[in-house]
Amino acid sequence: MHWLTDPLQYAFFNRALIAVVLVSVLCALVGAWVVLRGLSYIGDAMSHAVFPGIVAAFLTKGNLLVGALIAAVLTALGIGAVSNRSGLKQDSAIGIVFVGMFALGVVLLSRAPTFTTDLSNFLIGNPLGVSAGDLWGALLVTVLVGGLLTAIQKELLLASFDPTEARAVGLPVRRLNNLLLVIIGLVVVLTVQLVGTTLSVSLLITSSATARLLARSLRKMILLSAVLGALGGVVGLYLSYYQNTAPGATIVLVNTLVFLLALAVRKSDQ
Repeated sequence: MHWLTDPLQYAFFNRALIAVVLVSVLCALVGAWVVLRGLSYIGDAMSHAVFPGIVAAFLTKGNLLVGALIAAVLTALGIGAVSNRSGLKQDSAIGIVFVGMFALGVVLLSRAPTFTTDLSNFLIGNPLGVSAGDLWGALLVTVLVGGLLTAIQKELLLASFDPTEARAVGLPVRRLNNLLLVIIGLVVVLTVQLVGTTLSVSLLITSSATARLLARSLRKMILLSAVLGALGGVVGLYLSYYQNTAPGATIVLVNTLVFLLALAVRKSDQ
C-alpha cells in the first residue's frame, strides 16, 4: 500500500486532492445544467472571455481575480442580451460575445508591452500549487452555489424545458437564464484559478456528459458527475505523481477515458 500512502506525506499533494474533490462537486452542480441545456461551448468560451478583465486589472494594478470575475459577469449578461434581442440561439450568442471579449483582451494586451504574467498555468492548470486559502474559498463558493441552485431548481427546470409554460405561470424566464449564465461564469473563473482552463472545462463538461449517459434524473446526474470527477481527479493525480506528467492534463485524459467507457457501456445496452 506504500504506493497509495507515499504521496500523502507531501502537503501540496493533499491540498491538490482536496482541491480536485471540491472543484469536481462545484463543477457538477452547474455542469448538469450546461449539458442539459446544450451549453457545452460556454465553459471554454467563458474561460477565455475573461481575458480582458485580467489584462485590465493588470494595467490598473488591480486584483487579477476580481478583474476576471467582472469580465465573466459582463460576458454572461452580454450572452443573455444578444440571445434575447437578436433571436439567435445561445451557442451563436456565446460565440459572438466570446470572440469579441477575447479580441478586446488582445487589444488591451497590445497596450501593455511589459505584461509578463505567465498564463501557462491559467491554460493548463497546476492543482499542486493550490494554497490552503484557495481551498477555503472553493468550499465557500461550493456551498453558496449549491444552496442557490437548490433553491431555484424547480423554477430553473421549468424555464429550461418549457419556457412558454414558465412564462404563463409568471416565472421571470429571462432573469433565470441570465442568473444561470452568471453562476456558470463565476464557477468557471474560480475553478480556472484553482486548476486551470483545461481541467475546469473537463470537469464541467466531460464528467457531466458521462453522468448524463448513465443517470436518469437531474439529482443522480449531479451526484454521479461529482463522484466521477473526484475519482478521475484522484486517479489522475496519482498517475501524474508516479509518471511525472502534468497533473491537470493527466486528469483530463482520465476523465475522457471514463467518458469513452461509459459511452461503450451505453451502446452495448441499446
